[in-house]
Amino acid sequence: MKQIEYENLNLKSDEQECHMWEPLDFEIKDDYKYIIDNKILNCFSDLLFIIITPILWILNRVLFGFDVEGVDNLRKVSGGKVTISNHVHPMDCTMNGLINFPERTYFPTLATNFKIPFIRHLIRVLYAIPIPKKTAQIEKFFEQIKKALAEGKTIHMYPEAALWPYYEKIRPFKKGAFKMAAEAGCPIVPILYTFEEPDGIFALYKKKKCIHAKVLEPVYPNLNLSKNEIAEDLQRRVMEEYNKYCN
Repeated sequence: MKQIEYENLNLKSDEQECHMWEPLDFEIKDDYKYIIDNKILNCFSDLLFIIITPILWILNRVLFGFDVEGVDNLRKVSGGKVTISNHVHPMDCTMNGLINFPERTYFPTLATNFKIPFIRHLIRVLYAIPIPKKTAQIEKFFEQIKKALAEGKTIHMYPEAALWPYYEKIRPFKKGAFKMAAEAGCPIVPILYTFEEPDGIFALYKKKKCIHAKVLEPVYPNLNLSKNEIAEDLQRRVMEEYNKYCN
């Protein structure tokens, strides 16, 4: 079962619309800590994130016209949650981190992203987690994710998997995020990225559309269904929420 879940999280390289330069080496060791539990390291990462947060807000606002609404929907969830979003920009991981702030957000992502200079350090500060390929590592990966959700942490997933810059429609979802939430019994909080023509001061220098985010209502799993039905039902209802704003 773990292998199936992994396949739903993974993607082939030819599905990716945006290919990054990956000159560095990176290998996931069998004892790799996906969710770091070292208090000193976590405090250091939290401190770095607090420092970098206003910088990221300014950069995303100035460069991309980033704006967000509906953040109060995140506050409706008291425990662990899986946030998801459409994957439309190389910097939307930072935007998701800002949306969830001050909650720490963990990002399962392609291990190849840890081969990119500078980005590998930025995403690690943002609590990125490389997705493994070996069966034993996959089991450990899911065990740590499930434990983190039970402890009230936030996991962010891209159910579309591939990054398609500035794509304005919702693409088919893979099942990994919904299986995670179903097994942990926690809600999905959808985030929708849309694009608006620049106006005001942005119209003076921006050619591309501004990136706006809308946090939708939490969608809770129906725990009265069977295990497989819970994930499928959750995925269907989340897609219905997206379709309210996309159609």
